[in-house]
Amino acid sequence: MTQFALDLLVPAAPSLDNFVTGRNAEAIDRLRALAAGDRTQRFVHLWGAPGVGKTHLLQALAAGALLLGPESPLDTFVDDPSITLYAIDDCDRLDESRQQALFRLFNRLRPSPGSALVSAAGAAPLGLALREDLRTRLGWGLVFEITVPSDDDKLEALRTLARERGLKVAADVFPYLLTHAARDLRSQVALLDALDRYGLEQQRPLTLPLLRRFLQRGLL
Repeated sequence: MTQFALDLLVPAAPSLDNFVTGRNAEAIDRLRALAAGDRTQRFVHLWGAPGVGKTHLLQALAAGALLLGPESPLDTFVDDPSITLYAIDDCDRLDESRQQALFRLFNRLRPSPGSALVSAAGAAPLGLALREDLRTRLGWGLVFEITVPSDDDKLEALRTLARERGLKVAADVFPYLLTHAARDLRSQVALLDALDRYGLEQQRPLTLPLLRRFLQRGLL
């Protein structure tokens, strides 16, 4: 019997579509607008506890943005005319030299109506242990707290995805996934994809017994 490789469970690349919106609809709408080129609000700061998905959201923008963080080379914090969207992760972990570089980048971008910047950190700008002038810049635009989606939000997202893909999944499969597997949506979607392939291989419907067998085989 064919064994399924572990790489079947590699989560899909981060996108705004595979982020569980939950109570974050306003923030997601603004990020979609920025990704589409809307510059009516050019500066956005995302904050929240670890694991809520801030990095996911910045990586979702990365296809059309320059993604920077505490480990990025100092000379990448520059205003490049070919770049219209910057994404700065873990602002609260930037060292002094990168804080200075980000401050200068803000000042160069402000008079450029076609440029935008999205930042992320563990707190709202006023609560960050950063130089005062940088904290002010981070608060120039919109500030959104990113919150953890509820289990109901995740269940609805998985059910919607299954419907869109034409998958017939037993009602008790998704609640079981949320309590016995990784709880982030990217991992859940990767597991659903792998389970679907396993079901096709076994010529069996996507039921809870099939899921349990799949997990017991050590393929998670």
